Amino acid sequence: MRVETAHLAWNEAPAGAMLYDAARISRPVAALFDAGHYGDRAQPVAAGGRQAAWFVEGEFGEGVLRHYRRGGMVARISDRDYFWLGADSTRGFREFRLLESLAAQGLPVPAPLAAAYWRQGLTYKAAIIVERLPAVQPLALLLDQPVWEAAADAVARMHHAGVWHADLNAYNILIDAAGKAWIIDFDRGHQGGVTARARAGNLRRLRRSLEKVGGAAGLALHEKLEAAYRRCMASRPD
Repeated sequence: MRVETAHLAWNEAPAGAMLYDAARISRPVAALFDAGHYGDRAQPVAAGGRQAAWFVEGEFGEGVLRHYRRGGMVARISDRDYFWLGADSTRGFREFRLLESLAAQGLPVPAPLAAAYWRQGLTYKAAIIVERLPAVQPLALLLDQPVWEAAADAVARMHHAGVWHADLNAYNILIDAAGKAWIIDFDRGHQGGVTARARAGNLRRLRRSLEKVGGAAGLALHEKLEAAYRRCMASRPD
């Protein structure tokens, strides 16, 4: 990966920039973050995208474009604006850098392709494009399949690398055609150490998500997944 920076202008927010993989993107332009730019090569992500994510196809191959949007009560005030704390603190740049690091370590995450922000006064908007993983399905749709070992291994590898995931749910763990598990959506995640309490919190969040989508079947899968996770963690030296 050859990461470079380019300055951007977008509508009424001229102070913007993007990080991008120069080995896969030759023209770092703002249009890359506009779903309309791709025409019929852009398809909305049906699950978990908050109506702000699209499957896209460009010179970089197949990717997932996602605009950062807030959830919860604060979204009623502004669902896309974040307070400006510097370029390196923007949601897109932070997730890009984290994914770049994790992919370089061989962890099962999508490669980052580009991330951008557009600043306007004290706030900014942001977006990211990551590589689309081929032939994958979310854990939420595989509750009756023997996928817990693969999912547990992916989560254990993430935790052993000192990474905390901000929203480990049943749609952010994907299983490919070969049975390998991948973890996506590292917005607000961080690397640098993860406590036992934080690891347990990730597993509790996943349990709630699986119960929500699958009821008893979801809880049964989580029970097997957590047991496999503990075996994986015990087998890895600190």
